Amino acid sequence: MMPRIIITALALCLWTANAAFAQPTPGPDPIGAALIPPDVVMSHQQELGLSDAQRQAIQMDALSAQQRFMPAQWQLSAATEKLAELLKQSHVDQAQALAQLDAILKLEREIKHAQLTLMIEIKNELTPQQQATARQFAPAGAK
Repeated sequence: MMPRIIITALALCLWTANAAFAQPTPGPDPIGAALIPPDVVMSHQQELGLSDAQRQAIQMDALSAQQRFMPAQWQLSAATEKLAELLKQSHVDQAQALAQLDAILKLEREIKHAQLTLMIEIKNELTPQQQATARQFAPAGAK
């Protein structure tokens, strides 16, 4: 009888500890809800009734963003790898590791800036009616 109580108490403790460290469920994304993902516009060009001028402008915006994304993503990958190597050492140089983290955060900021810029440019190319139609095609979290 005693081992059963101990096992039950241990299981309860583990469950409680797991619940205490569980990540909260993220709420709705107010920024994502205000914008339209580029893939939605690309996948539903006909339904949105994009004009040739709109299609061309969105393509140019996407190409411009891609030119900013690609180098930044390569640099981010290398910077992350460098931070991982610094953190694997038995004694971590805190100043060096934090400086590397700052470099990573700067690159992440540049990528997010480019992403938001693209999404604003795409939204601005669409009429209010096209925006409303595009939201119908957007994933549930982005509505």
